Amino acid sequence: MDPGSPLEISELLIAWREGDRSALDRLVPAVEGELRRIAHAYLSRERSDSDLQTTAVINEVYIRLIDTERVNCEDRSHFYAICAQVMRRVLVDRARARKTVKRGCEAVHVSFDEACPVSQERLTDILIIDEALETLTRMDPRKGAVVEMRFFGGLSVEETAQALQISQESVMRDWRLAKLWLLRILSSAGENNGNGG
Repeated sequence: MDPGSPLEISELLIAWREGDRSALDRLVPAVEGELRRIAHAYLSRERSDSDLQTTAVINEVYIRLIDTERVNCEDRSHFYAICAQVMRRVLVDRARARKTVKRGCEAVHVSFDEACPVSQERLTDILIIDEALETLTRMDPRKGAVVEMRFFGGLSVEETAQALQISQESVMRDWRLAKLWLLRILSSAGENNGNGG
């Protein structure tokens, strides 16, 4: 069986779901290329990044997955959807920690922060996007999931449809409507910030 083949990945996901923690150790190298692509795609949309920064994101995702007792991954697409959620949390947690440091509070510096320098403006943007996505998810959980998988996870329309068990047309419709809603909210937030609000 080829390393990273869909069959091997599925078998490793089943073993991990059943509590075999060593399956994750074998799974990560099999999916590392795809995770690297997803992380790099997200980070490159945000700012110029080096391989070290992409690697830092992958390492943090891996650490957080290890800490998870049991993950209910149904298939490869679902695994990448979970990774999208973890990547989002990594970036948001980091932005919040950096914002706390700026306010003068004591904070523990972790290697991930040091590996991914970013401007305070970018940290605020990440937090605004996260807050808007949280609001969208409360209003319409499926649209929130579509945005998280497509934007943070870099999943294709087909992969997102598979992970959510909906049609590709539904993904496209949700994606289109969610982007319009988020653009309106983010534009409003930008105007408020520009006016000192």
